[in-house]
Order: sequence, then structure tokens, then C-alpha cells
Amino acid sequence: MQDLNDFAWFVQVVDHGGFAAAGRALDQPKSKLSRRIAQLEERLGVRLIQRTTRQFAVTEVGQTFYQHCKSDAD
Repeated sequence: MQDLNDFAWFVQVVDHGGFAAAGRALDQPKSKLSRRIAQLEERLGVRLIQRTTRQFAVTEVGQTFYQHCKSDAD
């Protein structure tokens, strides 16, 4: 079963351009957000965000998923 918070948190991470900024906005530890997005990716079987220690990039699949999440929230 999907946790709708994970979808909302994914949208916030993308909107804020990373886990740290989203964590501050949501008053959640960035490690929790990162872990929950990783679990979401595992459940979906796709990579939504390309992570490195210094870069954050939304994948093509992640962009499509982001648009669906945003439209569902409206």
C-alpha cells in the first residue's frame, strides 16, 4: 500500500530542489525524507531522483511522476 505522504513529500523535495530545503520546510529530517523517497522508488521500481553527494536531479520518470502527483493534489 502506498503512503500518500510519500507522494506529497516527493513533490516538496522537487519543489524545494533537494532534501535539506524540503526538510526545513516540512520540519522533517532530510534523512527521513531521503529514506522515504528511496522506499517509494523501490516500491515503484524506478529511480525518481538521481542523487550524488553534491547534486540533485529529477529523472525523466521522476518528472512525469511529479506532474501526476501535482495534478492529483489539485
